[in-house]
Amino acid sequence: MSDRPQPLINRGDDGFGEAALYDIVENQLRDGVPPAVAATLYRLIAAGESRADAVHYIACVLSVELFEILVNDGAFDEARYDANLAALPALPYDSDALEDTA
Repeated sequence: MSDRPQPLINRGDDGFGEAALYDIVENQLRDGVPPAVAATLYRLIAAGESRADAVHYIACVLSVELFEILVNDGAFDEARYDANLAALPALPYDSDALEDTA
């Protein structure tokens, strides 16, 4: 899909950050924890997204959760993560704000 969202990672890392996000999502899917990740994957695929794009959307949400943890020195908030997953394919950040800071 041409309007595929870009993950919230530094593109200067030669894809390491993006690959790490995808690995985490795949681990969450394999382990079934948190359960909302697999449910979100199946929901997005049923709505017509490819598996790759669905995983990409989930990785975008994961990047937001990791950002919140790092910036606020907090803990993983499963309720926030689940809410952001439930909102997909709407992304949990304002793309205009991201463009303004780039």
